[in-house]
Amino acid sequence: MDDSTILNITGLRLVSVAGNIIVDNVNLHLKRGEVLGLIGESGAGKSTIGLSSMSYARAGVHIAGGEVVLGGVNIRALDAEGRREVRGKRIAYIAQSAAAAFNPAHSLMDQVCEAPVLHKLMTRPEAEAWARELFTALDLPDPQNFGSRYPHQVSGGQLQRAMAAMAMSCRPDVLVLDEPTTALDVTTQIEVLILLKSLIRRFHTAALYITHDLAVVAQVADRIKVLRHGKEVEEGLTQQILHAARQDYTARLVAVRGAAASERASAATVQPEKVLSVQDCHAYYGDFHVVRGVSLDVQRGETVAVVGESGSGKSTLARIITGLLPPRSGQIVFQDKALPPTLQERSKELKRTIQLVYQIPDVAINPRQTLREIIGRPVEFYFGAARAEVNARALELMTLVELPQDYLERRPGQLSGGQKQRVCIARALAAKPDLIILDEPTSALDPLVAEEILTLLRKLQRELGLSYILITHDLDVVHRIAHRTAVMLQGEFVAFDATDKIFENPEHPYTQKLITAVPEMRVDWLDEVLAKRQQAAPSL
Repeated sequence: MDDSTILNITGLRLVSVAGNIIVDNVNLHLKRGEVLGLIGESGAGKSTIGLSSMSYARAGVHIAGGEVVLGGVNIRALDAEGRREVRGKRIAYIAQSAAAAFNPAHSLMDQVCEAPVLHKLMTRPEAEAWARELFTALDLPDPQNFGSRYPHQVSGGQLQRAMAAMAMSCRPDVLVLDEPTTALDVTTQIEVLILLKSLIRRFHTAALYITHDLAVVAQVADRIKVLRHGKEVEEGLTQQILHAARQDYTARLVAVRGAAASERASAATVQPEKVLSVQDCHAYYGDFHVVRGVSLDVQRGETVAVVGESGSGKSTLARIITGLLPPRSGQIVFQDKALPPTLQERSKELKRTIQLVYQIPDVAINPRQTLREIIGRPVEFYFGAARAEVNARALELMTLVELPQDYLERRPGQLSGGQKQRVCIARALAAKPDLIILDEPTSALDPLVAEEILTLLRKLQRELGLSYILITHDLDVVHRIAHRTAVMLQGEFVAFDATDKIFENPEHPYTQKLITAVPEMRVDWLDEVLAKRQQAAPSL
């Protein structure tokens, strides 16, 4: 370790209250201005290590050994007041789930300004001016007034960018980035990656970048550490990990994304029976026209993908179909019958036949309930099943989504982000629906686990004739399982056709922009994008 090392973690070991080893003897170091990518499957310990770098452990887990030295100070040896002084000021955290991290009762400006004012780094007016500068840099709408909004008044992608502003509010020495672009569309993801790279260079900030997306981490990380089951698999320079992995597990992580590009959805599952028809729907939030004359149909056994930038209206369309947001005008027909516009007007049977897998599992499942209760509730509610049948079905569903059956007595707080997402999928399947709306179903999953989930979804579609509406930012997933794709921009469909036709011959400029924004598995891709932009910019 030399003078430029800002963070040094040695012999880190975390254990659950049940005695299970979560992280086993992990070492890492970071120099100023350096980015270390932490990758690995869901539950590998990535987020746990990120939190431990702040000398913090989530509920049910404690740090059993090791040192965390930040700027020459072992923060594990500090008292509670000493750790509070460090957190936010010298090391800041961007969480995986922005919706669960913000306080819904306070404006975004109050929350971004809280840390620099509390740590006496800025006055409130200075903090507000810096916040507006960050909002502008993050390409947030109306940056001069954006801070007056509350968390529920912005899209998921906008909220994730607001969290980046909150983390940078104190200009910390180290950033812990826990899936910072998970909730972002590919075009916004580029802007955030460019911003993060420029912030790191400008302030000489070090960063731990936690992700399951190798193509993304390749654009920002100098080195990559691969984790599995809480242990280090291998570590190396980014180029070496991507192109000359030494361990079989790392090679499989790299290979699964490349293999995905060659797969396409099979038309064999699609049947000539229309399950859903959305006809010229318009919807508003107050006076804001968020969905503008959208029409689509879904056949039995078909997957229709809806893609577009954050705030384009994709998730709002899902709310309209499920009855959570009545349309101002238009009609929804399900299995040849007009659906009542509100959820309250729909019968229990109608509610059963359309299920939704939410984008953010943290806010979709009850943290007080066990997985047995969460997954078993639809079985009991819709089918009136007895306890033995509920338990048997819960065990079956746990197997389907690749979760250990002994996890049934756990609560969501004891699971990783990817594991919680699988619980949401199991809960939707418990109702035996005809149509499932998948709102970013694999966004929280590492490539290998995502592959298992996609394989499961395709298998269920073949066997049960399920129809899916897939809302996603991941165009690789769209290529693989969507038969048709709709491209949404500012509340309208600008393209809607067979997936191959959409991506092989994009006609609308926005569709072209989406496709060219997908990161490639090489370290110089983002630099090439920046170079092309500079060449295209008009000279002064």
